[in-house]
Amino acid sequence: MKQNILPALKLTLVCLLFFSGFYTLIIFGIAQFSPNNGKGEIVNVGNKKYYTNVGQAFTEDQYFWSRPSAVDYNAAGAAGSNKGPSNPDYLKTIQERIDNFIKHNPDVPKAEIPSDLVTASGSGLDPNISLQAADVQVKRIAKIRNINENKIQDLVASNTEKPFLGLFGTEKINVLKLNIALDGLK
Repeated sequence: MKQNILPALKLTLVCLLFFSGFYTLIIFGIAQFSPNNGKGEIVNVGNKKYYTNVGQAFTEDQYFWSRPSAVDYNAAGAAGSNKGPSNPDYLKTIQERIDNFIKHNPDVPKAEIPSDLVTASGSGLDPNISLQAADVQVKRIAKIRNINENKIQDLVASNTEKPFLGLFGTEKINVLKLNIALDGLK
């Protein structure tokens, strides 16, 4: 028994020191070379500061809507709903979101509503939407703002982030940056 306990305790101590000390310092050091020293990209709008890597609540018809949040965009409590796809409460919430979207976007058939406009992400803080989620909102925004749809489509295209190295991930659009650019349109 001694043969197993002593090596296990040594391994536990080594892992504890490595992962709580050494590894943490390495990651902190790497972050110091990133923009804003690893604190995320900050955008100032008027006298308010926003973090571009944390989702914001946009629900007004004149803006592109964000992905729903299971935690009301509270970064201190990041989490998903933890409800499965057959949970009646979850299905009710999704249906309410679909109904609300159709109410504000009557030209969009139910089958064409992208899932990221009615489902929350695992963290509840996803700042991005898909290109499809932006495209289905263009008509509503163009009508409300009295701006040509092509101009808004160009804005969406210019704010689309391509996959990392052209391979990893999907195209995405940061909603905060897109809405700030939208407010800059004349």
